[in-house]
Amino acid sequence: MPPHPALHVPDTKVALSTASVYPSTTETAFELASRLGYDGVEVMVWNDPVSQDVEALRRLSDTYEVPILAVHAPCLLITQRVWSTDPWTKLVRARKAAERLGADTVVVHPPFRWQRQYAKDFVAGIDRMAGETPIRFAVENMYPWRYRDREMLAYAPGWDVTEEEYRHFTVDLSHAATSRVDALGLVGRMGERLAHVHLADGSGSGKDEHLIPGRGKQPCAELLERLARTGFDGHVVLEVNTRKSGTPADREADLAEALAFTRLHLAAVRPAS
Repeated sequence: MPPHPALHVPDTKVALSTASVYPSTTETAFELASRLGYDGVEVMVWNDPVSQDVEALRRLSDTYEVPILAVHAPCLLITQRVWSTDPWTKLVRARKAAERLGADTVVVHPPFRWQRQYAKDFVAGIDRMAGETPIRFAVENMYPWRYRDREMLAYAPGWDVTEEEYRHFTVDLSHAATSRVDALGLVGRMGERLAHVHLADGSGSGKDEHLIPGRGKQPCAELLERLARTGFDGHVVLEVNTRKSGTPADREADLAEALAFTRLHLAAVRPAS
């Protein structure tokens, strides 16, 4: 159908994170992104050997005709030995992968507190690396770890990345739910430095749930509508948990629902003239 004159549909690309098909393979994510009509993928670099291999990723991108829009550096506990044990080497390799694959963003988490030297140098080091390339290093908001009624600050300088002067941010709404902060307030503090969005929902239970948008309590629709109104020039990436989807057909239906939700709410109503 032709676009309605009362609507503005921005050029924002909607991508699928390869993490959204875990524990299935990176190739599964490319295949589903192609079949469902996503604009691209974000590659989560982790224990799947294909996710670590730039040439293998290039072949998948060509085969399925799906561009790679972002690379998520291996920052998780389970990826401590992926692409070296040195965190700066990981970021250099992520940048090089992004450059070779045509992506424009590297997503990075703040350091764990026990990575003391890395954490000490992180803010200045990320700024230095960002000044050496057009690739955007978008630092992602995290959350405190909780066990029963106890809270542990696992990240340094901190999980609230808006407290530091990073050039670019990734906002993750599931992480906002887990940290129990006002997601729109967090986005407001990020301002024009918001470069990348991980769209997923959460109930505020204290667990990092990564629900399909619309199934939790986060302002997913409101955020998308704000992005459409304000000329956001980054990417929106569906980073959701489909491990409980059941069958492959159920997972595909969930990812189709997530895409439909996102496209619907990225269409902003034009103000009356």
